[in-house]
Amino acid sequence: MNDLFSLRGRVALVTGGSRGIGRMIATGFLRQGARVYITARKAAACDATAAELSSLGECISMPADVSTVAGAQALAAALAAREPALDILVNNAGAAWGEAFETFPEKGWDKVMDLNVKTPFFLTQALHGLLCKAATQRTAKVINVASIDGISVNPMETYSYAASKAGLIHLTRRMSLRLIQDNIAVSGIAPGAFASEMNKEARDHGDEIARRIPSGRIGVDDDMAGIAIYLASRAGDYVVGQTVAVDGGVTLARG
Repeated sequence: MNDLFSLRGRVALVTGGSRGIGRMIATGFLRQGARVYITARKAAACDATAAELSSLGECISMPADVSTVAGAQALAAALAAREPALDILVNNAGAAWGEAFETFPEKGWDKVMDLNVKTPFFLTQALHGLLCKAATQRTAKVINVASIDGISVNPMETYSYAASKAGLIHLTRRMSLRLIQDNIAVSGIAPGAFASEMNKEARDHGDEIARRIPSGRIGVDDDMAGIAIYLASRAGDYVVGQTVAVDGGVTLARG
């Protein structure tokens, strides 16, 4: 039981790990003993976060732009040059776009769908070999970070974001059935309101947002770290294809 939630001896890669939810997850993994690689498009931010988190454990910056298949493959090659296996992949890098229906642009569709749906698939594909090597010792993990907006409808006009996160939730189910054959368990997290650059409303107006949440508060770092540790550790080995809403009850309240 003492080792049920331990990540000691495991190697993890967290995309979009320099800030927000990715940083929360990376922090939790480090505290549980994992060696964590974080990646982000902006090298300076990625390096700075890795330096800060290194006080908790071994955190390595690996800047990359994973918005293209070539970028995802380059990241996988860079990791393979440093590690013989990968225990945990967190597909967290994402984008959002909000605009009225009448003027919503093609670039606001393509950017969001590519990073939120295409990238998790092709990065997992590129890292499949490293995940399989880890899976010979214990169940390897792929965790896709979706959103409650992929489960229920947010009144904001974020058309491509909502569609992409719904797509990612279903992609998680489809991928899980294939990859569990290789002892790789794929699951997902659907965050609600957490303070971040992507969710500036929760960051800047937390008290107001909290009044609309059944739990009476927005999510905090340990809420996100806790669910990610559960899914990544031995405790989550039998969770296959499920996406867990971590939202203080918002999805239920939306009906």
